[in-house]
Formats: sequence, C-alpha cells, structure tokens
Amino acid sequence: MTRGAWRMVLLASLGGTLEYYDFVLFGIFAREIGRAVFPSGDPLVSLMLAFTTFAVGYLARPVGGLVLGSLGDRFGRRGVFLASIFIASAATLGIGLVPDYARWGVAASLLVVSLRLVQGFCLGGELPGAVTYVVETAPRVAPFVCGVVYACVTLGVAMATGIALTVGRMMSPDQAAQYGWRIAFIIGGVLGLAGYWLRRSFEESAEFAELKRIKAVSTQPVHELVRTHRRQVAAGLGAQCTTAGFNGLFFAHMPAYLAGVVGYTAQEAVSAQTYAVVLHAGLILAAGWLALRVAPHLLLRTGALVLFVGAYPFYAALAGRGVDLLVLMTLAAVGGALVNATFAFVTADLFATRVRFSGIALAQNVTQSVFGGTTPLVATALIAGLGTPAPALYLMVCAAVGVLSSVAAPRFANQIRRTAAVVPYAS
Repeated sequence: MTRGAWRMVLLASLGGTLEYYDFVLFGIFAREIGRAVFPSGDPLVSLMLAFTTFAVGYLARPVGGLVLGSLGDRFGRRGVFLASIFIASAATLGIGLVPDYARWGVAASLLVVSLRLVQGFCLGGELPGAVTYVVETAPRVAPFVCGVVYACVTLGVAMATGIALTVGRMMSPDQAAQYGWRIAFIIGGVLGLAGYWLRRSFEESAEFAELKRIKAVSTQPVHELVRTHRRQVAAGLGAQCTTAGFNGLFFAHMPAYLAGVVGYTAQEAVSAQTYAVVLHAGLILAAGWLALRVAPHLLLRTGALVLFVGAYPFYAALAGRGVDLLVLMTLAAVGGALVNATFAFVTADLFATRVRFSGIALAQNVTQSVFGGTTPLVATALIAGLGTPAPALYLMVCAAVGVLSSVAAPRFANQIRRTAAVVPYAS
C-alpha cells in the first residue's frame, strides 16, 4: 500500500472511532446522565432510563444504514462519508450542551432522545462505509485493513475511558456528575467535526469508480440485495452477532457493572478498562495480520468458541473478586480480539461491489441494534433477575450464533478476491 492509501484507510476509520467513543461514554457516565436528564427516586430506574436512551439510538441504525448504504451504492462512498460524520458529530456535541431536567424538564429528556436518534441514523452508515471503503481501497490486504479499522475504533474506546479517568481525577464527584460528562461529549463532537474537515480530501474508491465507468452501478441496491443475497445477509448477521454482544458488555456495560454491581471504585473500573482496551487494539492489529495467513472465518470461529467457554468463569471470577481485575480484563481482551479483527472482513467478503455497502450496513446495523445497543439494558435486567454473573449467559448466546455463522459464511465468500483480480487500483 502507498502512503496515500494508508491515509485513506486511517481517515475512513475516524467515524468508527467517534462511534465507539460515544458508545462507551454512555456506559461510563450512564449514572450521571440518568441523574441529570432522567431523574428518578430509584437510582436503578434512572440508570435503566439512560440505558434505554442508549438503546434508542441503535433502533435508528438499521434505517440509517439502509438509507445511507443505498445512497453509497448508487452515488458513491465519499459523499455519504462526509455527510454522516458531520451530522453525527453535531449530535454528539448537542448531547453535551443539552440543559438538565431541572432547567428544561421533560423537554431535556426528549431532546437527548432525539439527538440519539439522529446520531444513530448517521452512524448506521459510518462503520459499514468505513469497511466498504478500505476493502475497496486495499483489497489484496483486506483482512489486515479491516483489522486496522477496528483497532482505531477500539482506540476510540480508550480515548473515552482515558478522558473519563481524567475527569474523575481532576473534578470532585459532584462536579463530574454535574458537567464532567458534558465536557467528554463536547470533546467528541469537536473531534468528529475535525474528522469531517480532514475527510474532504477523500477520493472515490477504485471499485466504485470502475463500476461507474462501465455503467454497472446498481439503481436499486437494497432491492437487489434482498432478491439475490438473502443467504449472504443471514450469514453476515450471524458473523456480526458475537462482536455485538461482546462489545456491548466489554465496552459499554463493563464500567457501570464493575463500579455499580461488583463494588470496584469508579477509578479502578475505568483504569482497568483503559488498560484492557489499549491492549485489545494492539491484539486486533496482530489478529488482522494473522488473518492474511489463516482463513479469517477460522479465526472468528476460534474467538467465538473462546468467548463461549470463558464467559461464565470470567463473570463468576469478577463477582467473587478472587482473581486480579487486570488479569481478567487481559483474558477478555485476548478472546475478543480474534472476533473483532475478523468479523468485518468475513461480512464484507459476502457481498459483490454493487451491493456491498448496503449488505454490510444491513447485517451490521440489525445485529448491533438487536444485540449491541440493547446489551447494557438486557445485562442490567439479567443481573436484577438472575444475579451478578448473569451477563455471561447473554454472551454465550451471541458466541454460539457466531460459531454457526463462521461455518456457513465460507460457502458464499471470496467476493473481494474476485474483484481484486480484475479492477485496476490506484493505490
């Protein structure tokens, strides 16, 4: 890859970085957001209302993914990229600036929910667009560049936890609860707008440019996708399932779980997660490199099996506090890396260029909405009903679906390799 191609890959990853930055902030500051915008006499009810708002944003993602994916397949990847990151960043900034319930009453709650819907709609096209763009920019090393995208996304998580840790150290608990979480959202919005400015230099992907040159662009990509790629969509949904459940627990729910359920201090929880997330990003890069030499679907299957077998012992050890927290977070980072490094390539490889953006968007957003966006809420409800280690059961279901999908996906794969053999790439 040339320096220019690497630049495009890294810029394509910025939106996903912002997405997971916001994703984790809601988990870290869920209690503070609940008290400020969704106050209740019962702290657990307030927390669940905040997680419900978190989930609402994910309900808009399938619609946004289909709309933006269709536009990307019909008119090009570049324009969708620019619009989605700009609007999503403005919504993130808006969440940080919304007055609290004491000043605006129910209007504050409704405004936060509305901003989450706008944010979810736009982010429904961000990561699918990033994956589409990088595999079409560097198809011959597509498994590795997909790993690069998700390593950058994971660093967005590290950035969020790092900022939360800084806020916790520099402010008193009352100050952090009042406006510390707002500062974190404002920073995310500003960084996203800076990403929009940098993305203006984007060029169209070589594969889409070739489709446009030979006048082979799909005029109805969603209709074509549903009509000719049903099995690929099903395989893609399954391939995304494990990572949706794992990321929802590991990134969004874990800080609140460690501090609010298991009994660690907020600083201990955020410090442990920051360490694990940075390690996880490095491991994703390593697994992406390994995926150039070992079939990605086999690595995905291995990671899903590790998570299935290790989920209950992991949560039982957390609840018992008999094993060092950093050791447990290290083990979780290792198991999840094999999944997070490979699921994007496995999904992208199912779809031809004509419908790739729409296919990835449909598979990713439906799965993320059903599993990822609702994970903190479901995990909290499971704990209330079944006890402290209950989130393990949820992860085991997601991992089992991932294993089954990794068996089915290779039957419909190799779309990226076929196109790479015939399209001239500028990179």
